Amino acid sequence: MSICLSATGIDVPDSAVAQPKRVSFAYDLDFATSFDNREYHEPYQIPQTILDFHLAPEIGVQVLDGAGGIHRVMAGVHYIQPLGGNWRDALFMPTAYYHFEYKGLNLQLGAVPFTHRIRRMPDWLMYDSTACRHPNIQGALISYEDSRGYAEIMCDWRGSQTKERREMFRLVADGEYRYKWLTVGGIAQINHKARFAPPTPWEGVCDDIFISPQVGFDVTGYLPVDSFAVRLGYIIGIQNDRAAGNVQMPQGFNAELMFNWWFIGIRDEFYAGDPLMPLFAKWGHELNQGDPFFQSKIYNRLEIFAYIYRSNFVNCKFSWNMHWDGISLQHQQLLSVRFNLREALRLDHRDKWYRMNRDGHKRYLQDYI
Repeated sequence: MSICLSATGIDVPDSAVAQPKRVSFAYDLDFATSFDNREYHEPYQIPQTILDFHLAPEIGVQVLDGAGGIHRVMAGVHYIQPLGGNWRDALFMPTAYYHFEYKGLNLQLGAVPFTHRIRRMPDWLMYDSTACRHPNIQGALISYEDSRGYAEIMCDWRGSQTKERREMFRLVADGEYRYKWLTVGGIAQINHKARFAPPTPWEGVCDDIFISPQVGFDVTGYLPVDSFAVRLGYIIGIQNDRAAGNVQMPQGFNAELMFNWWFIGIRDEFYAGDPLMPLFAKWGHELNQGDPFFQSKIYNRLEIFAYIYRSNFVNCKFSWNMHWDGISLQHQQLLSVRFNLREALRLDHRDKWYRMNRDGHKRYLQDYI
């Protein structure tokens, strides 16, 4: 048995050994920092400026089995530090997971970074401030991807039941099939907020359920641009406050546009329909994990962005975001930098539009940590 240094999933070549090394040392490193100036006002958001950084190192061991499968056990920590604060303001959250990879299939169990998802969570299911304080999927992530598309499902156990903490979890499944320029898929969520352990006074159980079939058009390969894609969807939800007997079924139309040419681009997201979070005023983010702007019947977010520097492993981007909630126009300026060692060493890096949306073009604190 031989030991070698390797990045996650990539063996360092060794001319002295003809066969791949069965056991190797694995590591990863992720860093991000951002300046986020939010010129918001009520009723759905408040003005604030957020400046912080996120450092996430990982180390572990990788084993190759005889059938070609890759087994990894990784451990690390998320260090999230608000700049201008001190150690008491910092967050330290452990990461530890088992990862099995074989011919497009990935099975990950434990505390798994959200960055391992193929598709970033849409804004109406994951709010940026919530994502910043919840960097790991706590449970399981299973995915499969090939040239025709992908499918993935995650179980995120957000709260184990104690006298001070509710039992909370959610299941999210999404997928996409690609045929030339056409994409067909969708995303669905079952989100459940239960009660505290006795003797804490009983509170009602709530459900937050959504399903959204989607169709898209990706003509990136047919035009001289880095990416140009449209995704159209319809969102159907069930919001259930069981104790109050309050069941509502919001639904509406959702559209996304992604365009990127060289170092400039735009991303636009539009929603029209019923407020997706009718119980938010009562339960807030304990139930609804999405952006509070989706309490509005109409919401449009236009992001105009420019890359100051971009590669497959580091991105520095400035974006000017305009939020229209059907009442007024609100603004946000965001400067972000991300460095990811895993992407720097990927041999099979592919620049599909959803990967650009997830990696290259992302508003970092909102989509990643």
